[in-house]
Amino acid sequence: MAKALHAIDYLAAPEKFPPRPVCAAFGDEPFLKRHFLLWIRQAVLGEGEGDISLATFEGKTAKLADVLDELSTLAMFGSGKRLAVVEEADDFVTRYRADLEDYVAKPLSTGVLVLDLKTLAANTRLYKAIDAGGLLLDCNAPAAAATPKWLRSWARQAHGFQLDASAADALVELVGPELGLLDQELAKLALTVGPGGAVGAEGVRQMVGSWRARTTWEMLDAAMDGKTAEALVQLDRLLLAGEHPIALLAQISASLRRLAATTQLVVAGESSGRRVSVRDALQNAGVKGFVIQKSESQLRRLGRNRGDRLYGWLLEADLGLKGNSELPPRAVLERLIVRISAPEKRAPVPARR
Repeated sequence: MAKALHAIDYLAAPEKFPPRPVCAAFGDEPFLKRHFLLWIRQAVLGEGEGDISLATFEGKTAKLADVLDELSTLAMFGSGKRLAVVEEADDFVTRYRADLEDYVAKPLSTGVLVLDLKTLAANTRLYKAIDAGGLLLDCNAPAAAATPKWLRSWARQAHGFQLDASAADALVELVGPELGLLDQELAKLALTVGPGGAVGAEGVRQMVGSWRARTTWEMLDAAMDGKTAEALVQLDRLLLAGEHPIALLAQISASLRRLAATTQLVVAGESSGRRVSVRDALQNAGVKGFVIQKSESQLRRLGRNRGDRLYGWLLEADLGLKGNSELPPRAVLERLIVRISAPEKRAPVPARR
């Protein structure tokens, strides 16, 4: 069984992967799914009036008979094929799994079925069937370390300008790992530098520093400096301006994860009898040179105990914002800010007798 094609590899050269009768896109990155659907729509329906042959179904209410009826009808416009997209299709797959397995084995030649899924387990018959005869696309977000490389490639391919390695790192630092937000900033940079232009790290810091981006980092800096009230005020400004809580967490998580990784490196070194300097650990954790001094100061204030708990706090906040908490999103973020900004509790020193 082959590994599913990642959407980043697909979007780099979509013409190499023609549409198959059944396509499944699974994962949590909406930017990748959106661009996959744009490409597949163009490839199946063509230009002009082809959209008349597009049918979209809601997975929770869609009936398989209706979807198959749509696919079996010969299109009057465009390429002559129909395109049926079942959005949020996890429930749809659960209801019709056996029928879908049969359909993948003998699909209609008059249309293309696209399943938009959150997950699709690799050990299921449906996964294996689509893998063998259809197009299986992994639309999960890339690993954090791979995002800058993708940014440079996407800047050339989609926006027509050159982004050097340091600029890609700086852009991720400023905006966070959300691909959709990063693409928006690339579009702004493209307008500034023009076709064939080039952007370095300093240009990114000058041109991307919108007030929202600056406010996000000011909020994090205030929290790391122990200024809880100031950090909460900045959070309130961002939320009132329409910033999405998940996007806010994504922007600050990368920096906090590096501090967590640094703490673990220091602790691991001490456990093995080696003394690891905080500065060396920060560099090994991927902290860039221009923020090393500030990060070292923040980590020393944060303290070992809280630094060691950062991973758990970030995971709890991420799950909470995705529905695994009774708290509203604002309260989830406020709790995280209070945790990292409040002074570290120290064990009381026994009184001398």
